[in-house]
This record gives sequence, C-alpha cells and structure tokens, in this order.
Amino acid sequence: MLKGQMMEQPLLLSSLLQHAERYHGDTEIVSRTIEGGFHRYGYADAARRSRQAANALSRLGVQPGERVATLAWNGYRHFELYYAISGSGAVLHTVNPRLFAEQIAWIINDAEDQLMFFDLTFAPLVEKLAAQCPTVRHWVAMTDPAHMPDIKVGNLLCYETLLEAERDDFAWPVFDERAACALCYTSGTTGNPKGVLYSHRSMMLHCYASCLPDVFNFSARDCILPVVPMFHVNAWTIPYSAPMVGAKLVLPGSALDGASLYELFEREGVTFSGGVPTVWQALLQHLRAGKLKLTTLKRGVMGGSAAPMALIEAFANDYGVMIDHAWGMTEISPLGTYNRPKGKHLSWSVEGRRAVAMKQGRPPFGVEMKIVDADGRALPHDGLAVGELLVRGPWVVSQYFHVDKPTLRDGWFPTGDVGSIDADGYLLITDRAKDVIKSGGEWIGSIELENLACAHPDVAQAAVIGIAHPKWDERPLLIVVRKPGTQAGREDLLAWYEGKIAKWWTPDDVVFVEQLPLTATGKISKLQLREQFRQHRLPG
Repeated sequence: MLKGQMMEQPLLLSSLLQHAERYHGDTEIVSRTIEGGFHRYGYADAARRSRQAANALSRLGVQPGERVATLAWNGYRHFELYYAISGSGAVLHTVNPRLFAEQIAWIINDAEDQLMFFDLTFAPLVEKLAAQCPTVRHWVAMTDPAHMPDIKVGNLLCYETLLEAERDDFAWPVFDERAACALCYTSGTTGNPKGVLYSHRSMMLHCYASCLPDVFNFSARDCILPVVPMFHVNAWTIPYSAPMVGAKLVLPGSALDGASLYELFEREGVTFSGGVPTVWQALLQHLRAGKLKLTTLKRGVMGGSAAPMALIEAFANDYGVMIDHAWGMTEISPLGTYNRPKGKHLSWSVEGRRAVAMKQGRPPFGVEMKIVDADGRALPHDGLAVGELLVRGPWVVSQYFHVDKPTLRDGWFPTGDVGSIDADGYLLITDRAKDVIKSGGEWIGSIELENLACAHPDVAQAAVIGIAHPKWDERPLLIVVRKPGTQAGREDLLAWYEGKIAKWWTPDDVVFVEQLPLTATGKISKLQLREQFRQHRLPG
C-alpha cells in the first residue's frame, strides 16, 4: 500500500485551547460564579490559567493516565480543568453530584481518583465522602482563600492558591491520540454505574462532527450557553466544540431555573443553548408567566429524553427559536443523531415536516445504526419495522471501564433503545427496551403516548408506565402534572387520544401528581414511578 506523505500530528484536546488562544484570545468566557456575581475573561486568559493548573497537577504528583475528578458546575475553573487535566496526559473524571452519596463514593473508588476538585456547593458532600475514598490524596476547593469552606477534610487545598504558586509556561505534551482523556459513568439505574473511557481521538472526531451545519452549526459568531452540566457527558462536549470554532461561551453555574437562564440569555446575547426537556419546559413557563421575549436566542438542542413536539412548536411559533431534537448516550460521547431537515423536506406539507421533526434525527458521518429483531436479524429501514437499536463508530464505546464482560455484539454496541429507522436514516425511538409496555404479545411505546399527552393544553408533564394486568400482561398508565390553574380530568385525557393512536394503545387509567421524579441527569425516572405505582389497580 502506498502511504500518503502528510504530517503525523496526533489529535489532542490541548490543541483546541491553543487554537482558541491563538486566534480567538479576546473572545469571552462568562461565568455565573458560585461565590456570587459574574466572572469574565478571554480564551487567552483561560489558556494561561489552564497551564498554571497543569503545573499544579504535576507538582501534586499526578501521573499520565491517572484519574483526576471534579464535582463542579459549569464555570470557568471547571473549564480550565477540562484542559489542564486531559491536556497534561491525565484523565478527567467528571462526577455527577446528583447521584446518591453511596454511588458517588463507589464511582470515585472504582475510578481510583487521585485528586478531587469541588465547587463550594458540594463541600458538605465532600465532607461525607472523604473518609470513604482512600485513593483521593487531596481535596481541592475551587475557590479563593477568602471563601474556603470550613469542613473536616484532610489534605484540603485551595484552587486559587495552587494556581498563584505556578508559572504559566507549561508545555503541553504530545502523546498517542488513542490515550484516554476523560471518564464518565452512566447513571446506574440498575446495578452499579459503568464507566465510559473516552480517548483524545474519539473526542476530537466527535467535536468535528458536532460543529457540522446539520448538527450544532457552531461558528465564531455564536454565543453558546450549555445548560447541560459539565458533569453530564462532558456537557455534550460543548466545552470542546466552542473553542474549536472560537465561539463566546456562557457558563451558568448552579442557577439553572428559568428566570436565571433568561437573565443570562438576554444579558450576554446567547444565540444557542442546549439542555434536557425539563430545562426548556421551565424556561417556557417563565417566558409565558412574564410575557417575555427572547431577543438573541435563535437555536437550541433538546436531548437526554424524548422531546415533546408541543414544546418544540411553542418555542418556534411563539418565540422564533428553533429547538432541534437529538439523541445520544454516555456510551457514544454522546452524539448519535440530530434532527435537521433535508432539502426535499422544505417543499413538504406542514404535516409532513412535522412528522419528520418528531423523530430523533439522522446520524452524522461517524455513526452507523441498525435495528434488529429478538434473534439479532437486521430489520429493514422502512420507517415501519421496530427493533433494538445498535450503533458503531469511532466515538462509540467498545468496552466499559474495569468491566471484563464484552460490551459489543458482533462489533455493534446494543443501546437498549427500541425504534425504527426510515429510508433517509431518521431514527424514531419508541422506547427504552426496559420501558416498552408488553400488552397481549404486542409492544406499546410509551414515548408516543407521552408526547401526545404533552400536546394537551392542560398538561405540563406526562409519563407512561406499564402496570401489571392479569389478562394482557401489562397495560399503560398515564401519569400527569397539570399546568397551574387547569382542571383536565381522566376522561378528558383519555378522549384526547381518540383518532390519534390505535385504540388498544389508549391508557387504561390516568393519575395526577404534583411533580414527576427525576433521575440524576434530569430525565423522568420511570424506575421510581414503577415502584410508586406498583400496587396501582387499573379500572375493571
């Protein structure tokens, strides 16, 4: 084979920060701080402080490949550590603080974290964890000396004190692009969480794909606010994608309510944002309650769980904001599909375009998908056949961290999702395999029932779970949170389904609740709902 005569230059995350410093040094990174107020500086300042942080890691004895953890919100210090840790050859381990304390301790020990950097919000949690995590040699409060927490933790250090002692001329090492750069754990709804170990190569390729016009469509003219936390699949890799294109970055800290986000959107001129449906729902409620407008926000992405079409249409029709639906997983970095129309769709009817927009989207180059039946046989991509979804690609996990059991099935990763794929590659997730309602030998997808319920004018949130039935095995139960001041009843909602679905899909019962339980990643917890309503008796 004749080899090309091009430079051999590894794809390393440190090159993103170097690029941003060189060509976008004065582009701002704005953070709402944990201590109160705002912090503002440019990519050049961030790069300088990241080099200081990398020198501090070296002085603290961190070796290449060792894991360094964070318990932190979206902020400028967390951004600096993204590059200081991975760029120096260590592995960034972003810990989800919304998990149970026992799970967090288990994760830290499984990862064998050497250092833990934490925001002040989590000081009480750190005090509980410290004695349970023997591998952690130092606990570093991400603050200045004036705000150091008064907690009983040995080897407690101050982030700003560490940086002040270091030079800013750290030389980013060059190493194999297949080296590990980051570690994230799944939310662990069953059993212990599982670690997903990303490489520099996989993360860089993912960033290239995420910036494409039919995905995030980022540019140096954008101002991006990731609501998705930096401890959740690396904030969908936005902290890497933004400096890749030189976009302004706005980091919201711990204030993720509708009012706080709206203030940042308007104050900083945000053009793009991304978050789970519950975040967008809270923003929509704030906008409506205050009769407010969005003057700069034009685009966004909704992921993490199925996006109600009513929510997408409300932003498009009432505020001129196009919210795209996306699908992904921790195991795929997370980008799997993104819903943008093809050229031919622009001439379709409103109903036709709406049918496409309700799907999770099509994969960018780098992701392959297929659906299979119970025997593993490939099913046609005709938009009708429904089967288990399998994926593969350069940013898809091949094996879980510290797990010897094979992850792949004939070279493909089984996602645990069930859905269909049409001829254009658009994926429609009908359910998680564990959430599918099995009724009389047939499958009922809870997601479609939930989306239809959310389109009802009186419904704020909805979830559908399967309830045991003596004849049909399972039947659907609709669980609803009403909008304030509305009175829709059981019969109103059951009638709402008439003519929209097969009659036998209609839920057998409806219950109303004040709120729905959420998982550590902001999704509706079907596991908790199934436990809560395990003894529920269906009518008849």
